[in-house]
Amino acid sequence: MIIQRFFSFVLIIGISLLALGGNSPLIPVFSGNVALAAPIIPNVSDLAKTVQEIEALDAMRTALASSLEGSTEIPTMQTMKEVCRPVGMRAMQLSQDHGWQVKQMAAKYRNPKHAPDNANAEMALAKFDQEPNLVGFWDRETVNEQSGTRYYRRIDVESSCLVCHGVKERRPQFVKDAYPQDLAYDFNVGDLRGMYAVFIPDDLQKALTEAAE
Repeated sequence: MIIQRFFSFVLIIGISLLALGGNSPLIPVFSGNVALAAPIIPNVSDLAKTVQEIEALDAMRTALASSLEGSTEIPTMQTMKEVCRPVGMRAMQLSQDHGWQVKQMAAKYRNPKHAPDNANAEMALAKFDQEPNLVGFWDRETVNEQSGTRYYRRIDVESSCLVCHGVKERRPQFVKDAYPQDLAYDFNVGDLRGMYAVFIPDDLQKALTEAAE
């Protein structure tokens, strides 16, 4: 499933770039679960790499969360460190390795650091909420006074997520204690949990292009 979705993304990227000659502004193109918006700055391989890395990150999240299924133990802070923290650490590593800005965002966040960081991100969350079949899309925007291309990829609630994100009154005590302003509860399976946001600055793409010449 992940491989099929990845190649679907790459196909749309390639077709769109060929249609534009690689540089012209692009009216959003929709195909299946994916929307691609432009003007396109990164090349096809960079876009494909971004999608591939985020698909792997989401697969990691799912695998770690599934370890909670069937467990009768009450989740603790150590559980969160073993299940949730590795995903955040991997996102940080991707940022360092590629020069991207990789974040997890949600409208109903637990950690305030995961709140949408601009109006575009808020609209992206609203778009995912309104279009349940939309997996990901690209956007042109400015983040921290840098222009660039941003990839948004949805995160849905799975059954294992409900251990900590289900009914408000049933949240583990460590969550109530550590996050008094918590908003990430009362979810059901299939709900939109949030999204990954990967920002690729234009300056980075320029540097990569010059290095390849």
